[in-house]
Amino acid sequence: MLQELRVTQTGSQILTGFLLTIPFQSRFSELEAHERIIYLVLVGFAVLATLLALTPVTLHRALFRQRAKPQLVALANVIMRITFVTLAGTLTGTALLIFDVVLGRTAGIVAGSVTLSLAIVAWFLLPLVARSRDLAP
Repeated sequence: MLQELRVTQTGSQILTGFLLTIPFQSRFSELEAHERIIYLVLVGFAVLATLLALTPVTLHRALFRQRAKPQLVALANVIMRITFVTLAGTLTGTALLIFDVVLGRTAGIVAGSVTLSLAIVAWFLLPLVARSRDLAP
């Protein structure tokens, strides 16, 4: 789980940092109203994902040497699942916004839909199938 946390934390922090720089670009003022709303929702999702991804670290610090490893692992597991949902929303919205700005609203909706579909398959359905078929070695 520690490696998963490291990868997720780094990815969410990079994505959040990228999103936070966008308003300082010259073309930001050219965004349409719906694109600004999408952007603000994205920032909210990205910040939430980053906060959630860092939460198991603070829990570990708070529970260190308290003999609470099973509780910590169980809670971190729930938090990471919620983090993946917020990351799926962030990635979906990012694809939607970029394609919307570059190619138009229809392309944005298609890109967002494809991204969300892939996230659902890769992060939710595939693990369910793997667990139900006991694909572990």
